[in-house]
Amino acid sequence: MTTLAAVAPPLSERGFVLATDLDGTFLGGSEADRSALYRWIEARRAEIGLIFVTGRDPAFLETLCAETPVPWPDYVVGDVGTTIAEMTMEAENRGRVRPMPSLEAEIAALWAEAGPAVRAALDGAPGLALQPTPFRFRVSYDYDPAAFDPAAIATVAALGHDHLISADRFFDVLPKGVSKGPSLRRLLAHLEVPETRVLAAGDTLNDLSMLACGVPAVAVGGSEPALLAELGEAGHLHRAEALGAGGILEAIAALGLHPASPQPETSR
Repeated sequence: MTTLAAVAPPLSERGFVLATDLDGTFLGGSEADRSALYRWIEARRAEIGLIFVTGRDPAFLETLCAETPVPWPDYVVGDVGTTIAEMTMEAENRGRVRPMPSLEAEIAALWAEAGPAVRAALDGAPGLALQPTPFRFRVSYDYDPAAFDPAAIATVAALGHDHLISADRFFDVLPKGVSKGPSLRRLLAHLEVPETRVLAAGDTLNDLSMLACGVPAVAVGGSEPALLAELGEAGHLHRAEALGAGGILEAIAALGLHPASPQPETSR
């Protein structure tokens, strides 16, 4: 199997790795800033690694990169940390997200095919509308805070799983201890990437474990206030003013993570 990472130097040999959320972050901000960031990455793929760390599922990512100017990532931490995958680049399978079983084994064991039990336990729970995507190791709901009954949180805990509410829109049920941060660190360790060369970027509460895990991080402009409150004044964190992709560009320059760091073209 030929992967995107295999056609360039290993991530451990690249000087900088961007590990980024998508919605509101890598896909956010002005068109000018998105274009500047994407062009900057594509021109330096031999020295820059790209990892998507997202709540989105593999099918969405494959379509996104095939049909838009968004760069292909080298690796994916998807489904709020429950998928760890690489990108294949064979002609017949170009841009397919392929899970890495050795890194997902513990996640699968913790989940233990819990989907049906979770859906049954939360069936009819006020303020939760089941999302139709058949996720492998999580169950996700659209969340209505005005109608939500906090009893659902106790139900999830009694089943032995974690819950995650983010952006006042989403309620995820995840395997105990699994989220974006732990899965990203597991991938980085497997790839032997020094964490000091990484920038983690996000904007909502489902990015908290990633932005708080100790790698250099940026909360882009317009981040969820609850996320900023949880992060406090962590020394490894840059609080960007620029939105989305512009905030990533701002942080790369501010933290000195690449000698050719571009500046955002817009500031808000």
